[in-house]
Amino acid sequence: MTGNLTGEARRPGRVEVVCGSMFSGKTEELIRRMRRAKFAKQRVEIFKPAIDTRYSEDDVVSHDRHSITSTPISSSAQILLLSSDIDVVGIDEAQFFDSGLVDVCNELANRGVRVIVAGLDMDYKGVPFGPIPALCAIADEVTKVHAICVKCGALAYVSHRIVDSDRRVLLGETAEYEPLCRDCYRKCNEE
Repeated sequence: MTGNLTGEARRPGRVEVVCGSMFSGKTEELIRRMRRAKFAKQRVEIFKPAIDTRYSEDDVVSHDRHSITSTPISSSAQILLLSSDIDVVGIDEAQFFDSGLVDVCNELANRGVRVIVAGLDMDYKGVPFGPIPALCAIADEVTKVHAICVKCGALAYVSHRIVDSDRRVLLGETAEYEPLCRDCYRKCNEE
């Protein structure tokens, strides 16, 4: 085994999931981990769903406007086709991908690739979202990050939608969503 930048022994392939509500720093953490891998001279590739064009059509961009070059794709199967000879694969907004993403991540990890996945674990109704719950189950490491509730300052539990729409997928940011703790979310839904 060889050492890496963090001082840990380089493990064979693994799956790391960074999940939580909107505004919790998921994409920031993905960008941080990918930049460290690049600094360690590892070959990296970052993917995002083609439908996510909020800040850039091509780059992964955090709400704080930090960015990293990525490849937009429309299905999880494309990741396998585009990631040969890669040491670290990053996947942002994973909740928007199909359920095949779980098998893709497992296959990459079994090939010795480090896979870092970031995404919402729940939708605006507090329901587990897309392939994230299954990815958490097969992950070697899960990091749950939290935003701060905009009503009371506690740790946020969910991304509360503040616009009128029943569509499950509605791209947005602070004009459409706010992070709320469990208690404040419950109170908003009772009103």
